[in-house]
Amino acid sequence: MGIPAASLAARSAVAVALAAVIAARAVRRRSLDASGGAAGFVVMAIHLACGYRHGALMLAFFVTSSRVTRIGADRKRRVEDGFKEGGQRNWIQVLANSLIATILVIIFSTLTGGQDQCLDTNESKVITGILGGIIGHYCCCNGDTWSSEIGVLSDEQPRLITTFKPVRKGTNGGVTLQGLLAATAGGLIIGLAFVFVGLLTAECSFDVAFRQLLVIPISATAGLVGSLIDSVLGATLQFSGYCSIRKKVLFPVTFTLESGFNQEHVRTMLFH
Repeated sequence: MGIPAASLAARSAVAVALAAVIAARAVRRRSLDASGGAAGFVVMAIHLACGYRHGALMLAFFVTSSRVTRIGADRKRRVEDGFKEGGQRNWIQVLANSLIATILVIIFSTLTGGQDQCLDTNESKVITGILGGIIGHYCCCNGDTWSSEIGVLSDEQPRLITTFKPVRKGTNGGVTLQGLLAATAGGLIIGLAFVFVGLLTAECSFDVAFRQLLVIPISATAGLVGSLIDSVLGATLQFSGYCSIRKKVLFPVTFTLESGFNQEHVRTMLFH
């Protein structure tokens, strides 16, 4: 089973054109740097060529995460070291958020002949598992991004997820209620995109189509769980320090002493 070769070729052509437009616009708006734009073009083209719903999931993640990154830019600039306008994600960050899903999308398309399918374990547990993996991947990525970008703007006191001790905004592993709710919303967006785009791209019986609605609350939960896992990893495996002069949380990869500073002027503290 699969779609005709001519239809696959047409979809591939549309995929390349759309991916080029999306990547160019993202670079122009500084959501991606040049390397991120190149990587984004490749993975978006693959997603769309393998199926429009796959492209919709990636686009839902990219567009919404880019928009929440822009929210409160002035406040984020004051607390985040190495803040970049618009996010300007590079190729490493693009692949970190899309490589696993891209591999799963290719496998899914190969097994189904490019035909979109509904989640239905009675039809195929393998196909359903792969499709669930794609959804779960983007739910976790979007939930984590929404949590980080919205949580840092919260007026609440962040607390380290492993000890619940108060920490500074931007500290790895710090969580707020606002951030956790944002993570849930981020996952929810992916679930909604999957279900509603699927109404146009997949054919299945009414009862199977109705069961697809379960994806929405499961996706919201996946967004929250993904954010919590990332916070635990951040609290236990990553360093966060604080510069009392610059009044910003610092990380090893971005920490530099500016002209006029010396070791006595900069105080860094471990929060975990």
